Amino acid sequence: MAPSSTRLPRAPPLTSVQKTRLAISLLKSSPPPPPDQILSICRAAALTPETHIDRVALSLAASKLSSAPDTLRELATTVLTPNHAPHAIVLFGQAGHLPDAISTFQSSPSTRSLNALILACIISGNHTEAARIFQTFPDAHGVKTDTVTFNTIIKSFAESGTTRSFYSVLDEMCKKGLKPNTTTFTNALAGFYKEERFDDVEKVIELMKKHGCGETLPVYNVRVQSLCKLGRSGEARALVHKMVKKGTKPSWLTYNHLIHGFCKEGDFEEADQLYKEMGMKKLSGDMKFYSMFIYYLCCGGKFDTALKLYHEIAAKNWVPNFSTMKMLVNGLAGGSRIDEAKGIIEKMKEKFPDKTEGWKEVEAALPQ
Repeated sequence: MAPSSTRLPRAPPLTSVQKTRLAISLLKSSPPPPPDQILSICRAAALTPETHIDRVALSLAASKLSSAPDTLRELATTVLTPNHAPHAIVLFGQAGHLPDAISTFQSSPSTRSLNALILACIISGNHTEAARIFQTFPDAHGVKTDTVTFNTIIKSFAESGTTRSFYSVLDEMCKKGLKPNTTTFTNALAGFYKEERFDDVEKVIELMKKHGCGETLPVYNVRVQSLCKLGRSGEARALVHKMVKKGTKPSWLTYNHLIHGFCKEGDFEEADQLYKEMGMKKLSGDMKFYSMFIYYLCCGGKFDTALKLYHEIAAKNWVPNFSTMKMLVNGLAGGSRIDEAKGIIEKMKEKFPDKTEGWKEVEAALPQ
């Protein structure tokens, strides 16, 4: 009888998502890969802006290539197809290369490319250029504007401290027969809150009603976040009470904004109470939410609560970044909880082999 084969079965090929995750991991490696290797990583993963995870990888690649414009151009022209011109425009904006973004638009002018170009200006912080493009490019290139075009330029106004231009743009929008939507008004609201023009906030809310856009959850969330950014988290919480009375239920994102706000103001008791409310409502945040909360708890010396949250998310295979976990470990060690601190370090070494040396340094610095 022939001897049985000892050959190991061939591993199945990676799925597209697995390839993208591997690409993201390689792009995040330290030290960062050289430009030509970044291009090879993107090609090997066959990245396309059709999926969210691929867009994350492309965005990361563009950021890494900000100082290598030739390679970035090659990425935009060989990895992306001409149909992906709007995404290439945004990538150039992320890398701070607006002339390339404009050139890409001019080679493929369309409404989507125009909207991407204005967004690229916002991302690169060039709001003057965003206004120039909005005012001159549609006629110059025979491109129609749509609601997204107007919403994007209003976002630029909001981020550059010129939100009062919103009113004239809204009039122009309506004259063109374009219907404003919730995003139109939330962009304006965020800007007026940032500039602390509270009378204008009330005017925008009235305009929303006039145009058939009620105070929905997304609108309340923007208002809550804006108040919290101003250090007025108490007012934000009162607004949530008012929202609930009117029949709108808060989401986990509402609580994210409130907890972030109270943490920044040092009111950890209120933040903890809000987190308990989330639990009672069976609401759960994403990894960024828990990472943010654990970070602020460590900053405030609330290591017991931070450890409890860490154990909650560890069950989901979520872990905050190295610096936050280092704060937690050092905080536990400072409270004579050396064994717990070392236990976390061992788990971190297992989960992130590339950070092993960093964790060895943290461990060596712990009290003996």
